[in-house]
Amino acid sequence: MPALTHSPLKNLAVSERPQERLQRLGPSALSDSELIAMILRSGSKGTNVLNVASSLVNRAGSLSGMISWTDSEFMRIKGIGKVKSLQLLVVIEICRRILAADAEALPVLDKPERVYKFMRSRVIGLEVEKFWTLSLNRKNRLLQLHEATSGTASNSLAHPREVFREAIRCGASSLICVHNHPSGDPSPSAADIRVTRQLKEASNIVGIPLLDHVIAGNVAGDPSGLGWYSFQESGLI
Repeated sequence: MPALTHSPLKNLAVSERPQERLQRLGPSALSDSELIAMILRSGSKGTNVLNVASSLVNRAGSLSGMISWTDSEFMRIKGIGKVKSLQLLVVIEICRRILAADAEALPVLDKPERVYKFMRSRVIGLEVEKFWTLSLNRKNRLLQLHEATSGTASNSLAHPREVFREAIRCGASSLICVHNHPSGDPSPSAADIRVTRQLKEASNIVGIPLLDHVIAGNVAGDPSGLGWYSFQESGLI
């Protein structure tokens, strides 16, 4: 609907205004820009709220592209001041917590897709690599999630000492490692493969099996379309 981007709201037919469309058709009928417009509620002088919302979505590339934005990044969009930027940050945090609560409802981590879903709310929007250990009991239920290391924008090194320390302390029967690729492409690097081999060797020594090492990216950045990579499923563990 080109008219939504360029015409003042007062010039739109009542039935085409976001609030009326929301009431009549439900939230699923609204575009990304219209959903953002409903949160912002108003634009600025000379710019209606739909123009502001469209500029925001276009700059971010998608709704998920806003997940790592700060208030100052939102305020670069004409028509978004401090209050509106904070409103958007609150909405994003609500989304994070909903994802985290959904992940917590999956305590059995016996498949890489379950591991990825569990970790998704923690890795989304991260701009540096982090490395986590998931200590499991005999039934692959999570005993403890531990952030072992936090790296730079290009790498996160994990030493077996950091990886197995907490697993030993909590009496884990097995272990899954997870780290993220900020680029979104979960394909393993040579360093990832090397670290995984070291961890596998260490697991044999300490007697805590390394079940998998999952690299978390995102669907858009993954050539396979999964959003994650499993060393176990690839036959490297």
